[in-house]
This record gives sequence, structure tokens and C-alpha cells, in this order.
Amino acid sequence: MNRRAGKQTIKKVTLVNVEEHVEGFRQVREAHRRELIDDYVELISDLIREVGEARQVDMAARLGVSQPTVAKMLKRLATVGLIEQIPWRGVFLTAEGERLAQESRERHQIVESFLLVLGVSADIARRDAEGMEHHVSQETLECFRRFTEQHGMPPE
Repeated sequence: MNRRAGKQTIKKVTLVNVEEHVEGFRQVREAHRRELIDDYVELISDLIREVGEARQVDMAARLGVSQPTVAKMLKRLATVGLIEQIPWRGVFLTAEGERLAQESRERHQIVESFLLVLGVSADIARRDAEGMEHHVSQETLECFRRFTEQHGMPPE
């Protein structure tokens, strides 16, 4: 409402065409579908590098979920060929799983570096990058990468 004139101001919203609208929502659904897979394979890779093994109990603690939730996801990852579970030895990534983990890690680093260059604090940049990395297109990610390189901060 415009207080000076005492009139309500209504802003007209222009919708994009149907195909663009559908594509936007399709991309978001696909990003949500891949988000958990990316997070799990990246965490498994990180745990193996950091402590030498990836155990369900450690994954549950790091993700803030129950062990049955982790077990269900690990079964899904094994079904699609991203991990191997060896009884009494833990979880291991397949070559495809390690490739996906590395790709996810790189996406995260590019987004986090971009946010840092913009002046976002390190803690917030790390947290925000965790969500954003799954939703930016390859084109946007490439722009983020170029921007950070031009401003003297290449991704790690």
C-alpha cells in the first residue's frame, strides 16, 4: 500500500513461458534427487582419506541422521554401482563413485571460493556452498570459477 496516497499499489507479475517454467522446475527436481547421492559419496571419500575407512556410524554422526537412514542410502548407492560394502570392513567407493565424489568436491570448492571473494564469511560460505553446489548449472559454475580466478582466488 502506498501510504502517501493512501492507495494500494499492485505490482504486475509476468510469468515466463510454459516450457521455461517446466525446465526450471525439472532442474530443481533433478538437483534434489542428486543432492543426497553427491553428499554421501563425497563424505565416504572424505572419511576414507581422513581416517582410512568409512563406517555407517561415522556417516550418521557427520550427517546428523540415524544409522538405519544411512544403511538405506548405502543400499541405494550399492544398487546404482557407486559403492561396495564389505562385511566387517566398511564402505568403499567404486571408480564411478570416486569420480562423482571428486566432481562434487570441485563444485563445492568453486561455489565456496566464489562466496569468499564476494566477502561472505568463511563459515557461512562453507555452509551455503553445501546447498548451492547442487543447484547451479554448469554454465553458472564456470562463471563462478572465472570470477574467482580473475579476483585472485582460484578454487583449491
